[in-house]
Amino acid sequence: YWTISNLSPATTFVVDNPEGGGEHVKVPPRRIGAPVPFEFARVVLSGERGPVSFLVFAPEHAFAEVEAGVVLAGAETVAAYPMDETAKYFLLLVALCEPRLRDPASPVIPTVPQLLERLPPGTFTRFSIGFHIDYLAREKLRVREPGGGRADWQRSALVALALRFDLVRADHLALLPRRQRGR
Repeated sequence: YWTISNLSPATTFVVDNPEGGGEHVKVPPRRIGAPVPFEFARVVLSGERGPVSFLVFAPEHAFAEVEAGVVLAGAETVAAYPMDETAKYFLLLVALCEPRLRDPASPVIPTVPQLLERLPPGTFTRFSIGFHIDYLAREKLRVREPGGGRADWQRSALVALALRFDLVRADHLALLPRRQRGR
């Protein structure tokens, strides 16, 4: 992350992620050292003639390199959401997340008929899609039913959790069959 300070006595400004689906941070007046988690950001200030903005290119994240054959001491971290990328449930999860992976601002959550159309022919039935969604929700990702009784709560919760923790990423879209032209 990088930090930004707002020295204005009365004006809030916004730092948004031009690459994300509406992600933003509001920096209130007199806030010092507000952390910004975006490597690429747009800072928007209000001006007399309308908003003024500028872009910030923060340093890229640094990652530790592990030498081949080196074994670190201590217990291995257990994955909170272990996924088998070769399993049918994972392919279904990729198809569920596809609209948001292609457009992070998309509100679309595919329906069961849309999933049947998108997945490889003969791989799933309506019943098996329902079974795998229930399995993902109850066993693999352990999502909880919210109040309000929405019928699609499981699919929405699965997509939100999978994308939040990068369980499904854009490179996983290669697991889905190629779309035919005209679709």
